[in-house]
Amino acid sequence: MSNCACKTWLKYAALGLATLAVIGGMIGYDRGFREYPQPDWVTATPDMRFKYGSIGAEQDSGIPYWIFYVLPRVFPEKFKEDGKVVPGGYAALGVPWEMGQELPVGFTKKTIGFARVANNCAVCHTTSYRVSPDANPVFVVGGPGHTTNVQAFFRLLIDCAKDPRFNADILMAEINRVTALDWIDKLLYRFLIIPITKKRLLEREAQFAWLYRPDFPEWGRGRDDGMNLTRYFMIKAPMDDYFGPADMPAVWNLKKYDPAKGSRPNYAADTHDVHSVVIDSALGVLGAPPKNNARFLEQVDWLKTYLSELQPPSYPFPLDQARVASGKALFATHCASCHASDKTGTGLPLADVGTDRGRLDTWNKGAAIKANQVVKEMGIQRKGLVEEDLPGYHIPFLDGLWLRAPYLHNGSVPTLRELLEPAAKRPKVFWRGYDVYDQKNVGFVTNTPEAQRVGTKFDTASKGSGNQGHEFGTGLSASEKDALVEYMKTL
Repeated sequence: MSNCACKTWLKYAALGLATLAVIGGMIGYDRGFREYPQPDWVTATPDMRFKYGSIGAEQDSGIPYWIFYVLPRVFPEKFKEDGKVVPGGYAALGVPWEMGQELPVGFTKKTIGFARVANNCAVCHTTSYRVSPDANPVFVVGGPGHTTNVQAFFRLLIDCAKDPRFNADILMAEINRVTALDWIDKLLYRFLIIPITKKRLLEREAQFAWLYRPDFPEWGRGRDDGMNLTRYFMIKAPMDDYFGPADMPAVWNLKKYDPAKGSRPNYAADTHDVHSVVIDSALGVLGAPPKNNARFLEQVDWLKTYLSELQPPSYPFPLDQARVASGKALFATHCASCHASDKTGTGLPLADVGTDRGRLDTWNKGAAIKANQVVKEMGIQRKGLVEEDLPGYHIPFLDGLWLRAPYLHNGSVPTLRELLEPAAKRPKVFWRGYDVYDQKNVGFVTNTPEAQRVGTKFDTASKGSGNQGHEFGTGLSASEKDALVEYMKTL
């Protein structure tokens, strides 16, 4: 072959290889990294956006859609609550799931190269209630997610990844039964997506080791140990024996918190303002620093505006207006000085309220300083967490109180009527996470066979779950308590 022909051949070979490299790069970018907007229906209304809109968690915390889809098929025995297998896949973990929707409320689907599933704030802040056992559920955005078992979901993903069946052969066989991936996605799933997902999930095991401690009780449905999540994930604190699970809070009407009056969000008034709370909560969902701070803060601003204006629903059942009138006078005498005054939203020393101190002890000045520094190093500016050792819990606003059961910060009293009884007379064991509403006592049904089958057992003798304290109003007569409860349905 002549030198000229050889050079021509090499030139065309190089051109061909370059072309293949460009095509491969384009395919790799498109199937691995290209970000596509969610469909229009997701952002059609503010409520839909809150329930299903991405806040950016898919990038680092997302689970590939088809892996997420087949986990209940491959690992049905991993879906557990209180150590018991619960049939029904993800729905069995108590997530609110609207009829006709592909995913539960608070689960987002977004394509970044390939479809991924992650969470947003609605997973913990959407309430479900039913009028009767045979009724369809009503979902209320911004309310406490009292049915969702977050701890079980965290452990589920790790437990599946630890199983030797979490491999490309088994997962691809199941994926192929339910969908027809093209050859590129089949190769990506087999050789990259499944192995990388397994690796990342296993990396969470050390971070979540404290969730497996046998000396700690289950959080149960509707609770999380938020400050410990912050300590172990954000500031990398060493594991200790502090344990303070608390109820998922309602996040509607956030404009009620006025820093000028000293009212602060969070159970221990440990954050300066709503803007900081939304940032920190969203960072917790992301599980990593934002990829783009400007886009992240746009989401935060939208959430803050939406939740500031979102109002709680009115009590939907009949009211005894005579009792409401009597209860209103009793509320003014016995409750308003704390719950309808300038003191509302401010801190109350623990000695004055006497409730379980577990949540308070999980956090301190040093942790706040470290957490604020971590967020600052991300390039995010906020007032942040209060850099003080806090003396107690804040006095809560009572808007939408009828839908915020169980009561007290740790959810240790099932109904409002039982909260007006001395601690010694309150239920010691009940089941939480069942969504049939108790109109008489204001809360949810907790002790029927169906509530016991569906819910998680709550024992007030367990660590962080004491139902003592807040014995205000316990000296009223039975008829006065009934009237007071009737009025508080209207708040």
